[in-house]
Amino acid sequence: MEARTNLPPALPDTLSTHQDGDEMISELKPVFQPRLYGSPGCETWSVCFSPDGKRFAWSAGYGLVRVLPWPLPSNLYATDSKTDEKMLDCGDIVWGMAFGPRVSNRARSSHQPAKVHELVLATGLTNGMIKVWVVSTGKLLFSLTGHQSVVRDLVFTPNGSLTLVSASRDKTLRVWDLAKKGPPSRVLTGPNNWVFKCSVSPDSSLIASVCNLDTKVYLWSLRSFTFVRNLKYDHERSMVSCDFSADGALLAVGSYRAVTGWWLDLWDPYTADHLVKVEECDLCVCRNDNLLTALTFSPVFPHLAFKDYRALQIWDMEQDKLVLVSDRNRVSGLCCAFHPQGSAIATG
Repeated sequence: MEARTNLPPALPDTLSTHQDGDEMISELKPVFQPRLYGSPGCETWSVCFSPDGKRFAWSAGYGLVRVLPWPLPSNLYATDSKTDEKMLDCGDIVWGMAFGPRVSNRARSSHQPAKVHELVLATGLTNGMIKVWVVSTGKLLFSLTGHQSVVRDLVFTPNGSLTLVSASRDKTLRVWDLAKKGPPSRVLTGPNNWVFKCSVSPDSSLIASVCNLDTKVYLWSLRSFTFVRNLKYDHERSMVSCDFSADGALLAVGSYRAVTGWWLDLWDPYTADHLVKVEECDLCVCRNDNLLTALTFSPVFPHLAFKDYRALQIWDMEQDKLVLVSDRNRVSGLCCAFHPQGSAIATG
């Protein structure tokens, strides 16, 4: 989606709804329609853009991943279409995906030359396996084993290397060096529940992770592979997402409790100071049924996007107002991702 709209300011402590004002670029439909509404396997758990912005991947359900050229071709659904599309059959439900290698704007400005690696796509599966694919050919490069349950999230470090961080329902994170053959992954332990999401700081020094039903955000050193600190809440909640801002100064955390709604918090990850709390509107109807599912910072603009069951919203933090509220794809939205240039956002 691409948004260019001005909406009334929203108070930082309470977000309310506004009229839809987005411009949809395209709506991608799965190859196989859901067998039954609500049946498992058909969900789009993950969407992502390649670091150069020229590829778009989405988990299309039932173990399939579509990798498409970006911008999307106009004849995408034509029967004789000859797009540079790759269809990856992962053999199990795909929960997390990540393109690599990637380089953050901060790392790029340091003028440190990085070794050039071929673009790959890592996919995290229900059975705990991670499959790594060569994007140019659509061929499986290798599989990584070690996790004992669903690989819920994946992220490559933004320093141009092939270091991959994975988060799993087995209550661990693992750090893999895909450029080296043989060495086992580093295992980060400590969480007492499913690890839902992980994020790496732009300077590749910190890993942040959040868990289901916990009171803490976990921060780890990516240099020593050791625990650094917790960001602590007063009450247990389901923490579903976290993301570092483009300059690394902020960590956004999304969470909810089924009976009280959702929260979006901004932290200073280096001082553990709690800076801002945004919560769902107290007057919203069916508040108990509306859960925050995903959030992501724009890599370019001071924008923070977040998705709940009702809408995609984008908050301009400098102007302190919502610049987009879209109720498209209202049914249980699960993920969102910005294009590297910040000009478009995809939701699933």
